[in-house]
Amino acid sequence: MNEIIVLDIKFQFGDVEDIIHPTVLIDDKNMVLIDCGYTGFLPTIEKAMEEHNLYCGDLTHVLITHQDHDHMGSLYKLKQKYPHIQVVASRNESPYISGKLKSLRLEQAEAMQEKLPQEQKSFGEEFCNILKNVQTVDVDLEVCDGDIFDWCGGCRIIETKGHTPGHISIFVNQKKVMITGDAAALQNGKLVIANPQYTLDLDEAEESLRKILTYEPKEIICYHGGILIP
Repeated sequence: MNEIIVLDIKFQFGDVEDIIHPTVLIDDKNMVLIDCGYTGFLPTIEKAMEEHNLYCGDLTHVLITHQDHDHMGSLYKLKQKYPHIQVVASRNESPYISGKLKSLRLEQAEAMQEKLPQEQKSFGEEFCNILKNVQTVDVDLEVCDGDIFDWCGGCRIIETKGHTPGHISIFVNQKKVMITGDAAALQNGKLVIANPQYTLDLDEAEESLRKILTYEPKEIICYHGGILIP
């Protein structure tokens, strides 16, 4: 049994309804959750999985594509409740996920705070506090570009830096499915760079977007935007 389940996590952000798409890879030996939502989202993740007859306690791994709070915010609670789950991340991203280095997103937000107009400073300060309150977790397994795993019939780790320096995507070889994290987003039916204003290196992000397409995926799963069939 090799299966890919895309979770649809809907939530309210101010007056706007938003949605994220954590993904679950399933085979006879492993169940891998790719990204786990914002801080406080563990019950929502659990409920979304249960709707697909899946149980978080059966997860063997959680792979974090990068350090942003909407991708690893619930990681601490997930690991706390299910300590057997192995945390997987890239070697370059691992120090930020584990808290050994300060979040680059927080550094960016703090630098931007000084330049914000007065009427936006309270929002900027609130965002900085959200990032400061993300609880870090040790990474059990560090991966690099080209690493192969037997998950879901065989997966390859793809370095897709730009949004952050250590960002990774996952290509499911057998099904030719690319799971992009924030290396790409789906907007109005088109593949685009996710949140360019938060992308730390736009040139690298553009190159990563091109790299994703060289794999000629039959399906692309974007954390923001959902599924694209090219």
